[in-house]
Amino acid sequence: MGDTKRKRGRKAHNPIPTETLESPCSTTALDDVFSVTNVEIIPSTTTTTSSAAATTTAARPRGRPKKLPKLSENPVPLPPQPPPAILSPSRRIPNGNAIGVGGGGGGGGGELGGDSDGDRVVPAMDAVVKVFCVHTEPNFSLPWQRKRQYSSSSSGFVIGGRRVLTNAHSVEHYTQVKVKKRGSDTKYLAIVLAIGTECDIAMLTVNDDEFWEGVSPLEFGELPALQDAVTVVGYPIGGDTISVTSGVVSRIEILSYVHGSTELLGLQIDAAINSGNSGGPAFNDKGNCVGIAFQSLKHEDVENIGYVIPTPVIQHFIQDYEKNEAYTGFPILGVEWQKMENPDLRAATGMKADQKGVRIRRVDPTAPESGVLKSSDIMLSFDGVDIANDGTVPFRHGERIGFSYLVSQKYTGDSSAIKVLRESEILNFNIKLASHRRLIPSHNKGRPPSYYIIAGFVFATVSVPYLRSELYLQCV
Repeated sequence: MGDTKRKRGRKAHNPIPTETLESPCSTTALDDVFSVTNVEIIPSTTTTTSSAAATTTAARPRGRPKKLPKLSENPVPLPPQPPPAILSPSRRIPNGNAIGVGGGGGGGGGELGGDSDGDRVVPAMDAVVKVFCVHTEPNFSLPWQRKRQYSSSSSGFVIGGRRVLTNAHSVEHYTQVKVKKRGSDTKYLAIVLAIGTECDIAMLTVNDDEFWEGVSPLEFGELPALQDAVTVVGYPIGGDTISVTSGVVSRIEILSYVHGSTELLGLQIDAAINSGNSGGPAFNDKGNCVGIAFQSLKHEDVENIGYVIPTPVIQHFIQDYEKNEAYTGFPILGVEWQKMENPDLRAATGMKADQKGVRIRRVDPTAPESGVLKSSDIMLSFDGVDIANDGTVPFRHGERIGFSYLVSQKYTGDSSAIKVLRESEILNFNIKLASHRRLIPSHNKGRPPSYYIIAGFVFATVSVPYLRSELYLQCV
């Protein structure tokens, strides 16, 4: 018989084809989380039961398959969970999950690391304030007048002694300065105590006692190492509320401070620093302040390069103000030097094989070192620290830094021991450091320009801001 007999019973249904899930939103972040490829199938006891049931069904072709028992409609209730803890603006969260200060849970770039004991530390962001300033720049072409007023906003933070730190360029040529706390709608009038133009730091205070209620000052941490996590908090452009960006320390070296036209120690980070972040604190993973955001590199070939004023520069500014009740500045060694990496140049100056140093090309005649140091002297050491042929000194393990860092650690009026090589003879000098006074000042320290009018002629003091102003007018 060529015909095949069809078995009695109900015809088997065609299997339903599998479907792939699609996210209803095209946002990249949601696709990464809810993608099917990211879901892992966890084997359970239900799989074994289903396999056994499938085997039994295949062995009994006749009749309907047995129905599986239904799940209980009254599941066993779970024990009540304790309510979530309310986080205070303190530092620590014991044995908790990672908390993103930029968003909920552990997401976002604002996640902070924890200590070795498993505790999580979050910065006290209530100490970060928003600074409002009204500027009135001087008119160098007409020194008896001032330019039109304009307003700006920046960031700051509270430190001990009822004081607030921010950037010097945030309150430059200020007419009125006000500060506002986080979550408050009141602006308090601030008083400028000191402006450090070289280090781009300014110190403020508020006389109103209401401003200091419920605000805890920030604590400073040590100088971070490379690859240490940092979190920058402030009020940048793009919104009115507080903002948090995170990154790591990518470089530690002597940087050029654009506002002060000086070179001091600085940190380079890869966190975003935008307009309005100036003066905001940078926190480490322990919740301590390790720097102040003050400038960034804007170039078409670079991305996310920001700079932070480190703790040693901040402490120098604060201690200088507390010691002298005013800001006296950073002492500068008024010399121009060149590297001695060329062996022929070292031999021409009479240096031995075991001697290293830098050659002094020129001594500023207005500097106190002009009476001691001379051109073509070889500076071998500063305060007992040997200087290499490239002008660097040991800094930390595996790191070297420019010897000007040793000079910046001094205060105005301190003495320093300098060893030089002059005509194959080693000489030791004890030099008293002082703040450098240039023939053409690089800044006016916030003061209006001085002028003198006689017989229709206006005599004004030449300075770098004056030259920039005149050059700008000529270009326009």
